[in-house]
Amino acid sequence: MNDWPQGWSDDNRGPRYGRGSGGAQPESARVMRQVRRGPAVPPGQRSYGNPGPAAPPYAAGVPQQPSYDDGQGYDEGAGHGDYDSGYNTGQVYGGGRRGGFVPNDNDPDPELGQYRPRPNWRRRIKWITITLVTVLVVTSVATYFWADSKLRREVDLSQVIDRPASGSGTNYLIVGSDSREGMSKADEQKLHTGSAQGKRTDSMMILHVGDNGDTLVSLPRDSNVTVPSYKGSTSGKVYPARGRQEKLNATYAEDGPTLLVRTIEANTGLHIDHYVEIGFQGFANIVDAVGGVDINIDKGFKDKWSGADFKAGEQTLNGQQALAFVRTRHAFAASDLQRTKNQQKFLSALAHQVATPSTILNPFTFYPVMGAGLDSLIVDKDMSLWDLASMFWAMKGVQGGGGTSLNMPISGSTGGNLVWDKAKVKTLVDELNNDQKVTVSGN
Repeated sequence: MNDWPQGWSDDNRGPRYGRGSGGAQPESARVMRQVRRGPAVPPGQRSYGNPGPAAPPYAAGVPQQPSYDDGQGYDEGAGHGDYDSGYNTGQVYGGGRRGGFVPNDNDPDPELGQYRPRPNWRRRIKWITITLVTVLVVTSVATYFWADSKLRREVDLSQVIDRPASGSGTNYLIVGSDSREGMSKADEQKLHTGSAQGKRTDSMMILHVGDNGDTLVSLPRDSNVTVPSYKGSTSGKVYPARGRQEKLNATYAEDGPTLLVRTIEANTGLHIDHYVEIGFQGFANIVDAVGGVDINIDKGFKDKWSGADFKAGEQTLNGQQALAFVRTRHAFAASDLQRTKNQQKFLSALAHQVATPSTILNPFTFYPVMGAGLDSLIVDKDMSLWDLASMFWAMKGVQGGGGTSLNMPISGSTGGNLVWDKAKVKTLVDELNNDQKVTVSGN
């Protein structure tokens, strides 16, 4: 069956172009209904007004093909000026958004009749920045109030009577107690703490934070002191001074933090601005939360009482090991003095570990450390988070060589108690009160 229009056949189409045809010329353009044609060209002229032989008319029997008119249907041969749907210019018909043609940013949209706007990157960056800053501020404020609510402000320093005048800088009294609060029998056995009732002080330090370098002074718990007059923390009764001599840690056991502060101030003349206390369990929890503390032990030692068993060299201590390290005294000849040196060394290393970017910038470490520390610390009623942060930062500085650490100067002993060197103590206190660089050396 012949599918070609009337008068045409596959064999009488003349020279063929393509599909293996040997003809040198392409076949005449077929009339395509998609193409809108202009006015009829007069006989004897080429299209576009160029002289020359007229284009051959349609073959006999080939009907004039209709053209498409936008919105008006087919046009049966009527001319439409110079409109061309794209074949003359090389643009494919059907361009624009729907036909697949996408103009560049400076070309008008052929269908919508408008320009596509360029992305406004300045605007985007501005809103991204505003969003990030807002999230950071909200998170910081929420963290501050969360942390502030966890501080245990239980010590009222306003109960301390006859206090010396405040000097330059800030003085923190840092106390490590043997409190077993929250510990089970298994915990006591694991940490080698024993099961004694009540609370005593295992370590006491004064940290002075000033403009001329920070100073950490350890107060041996066996220091011989004179118990001054004081106001009872629960009774409110004032007890007069009787010249009684005691070990420093005994005053804490007698009437808690306020009597301890009162005794230190009366025997030194140094004003204590803030009080910080931590127990056994809390100390171990902080060390574990931070992932252990790196420390270099100069000489190995063992102590069955504290559970210590350390070799010399650089190592990372977990909570249990850290507690044994700071509590050991039976392994040393100068038991109390060597223990205070170990305590200074470890607490400075702990502060350095807490203040590192890997802890502060990692929420999976920062929040557990903050939670463990704040749950465990007992502070005075005027302590703020900024004060606490300043204390940790100063301790980090002491370990990094930006400050001084020493034991309270000792001149001898009496009845097993260590006697302070009064002349050196006075010089030390004067330098701290005046925020001067410390020149005194301790034991």
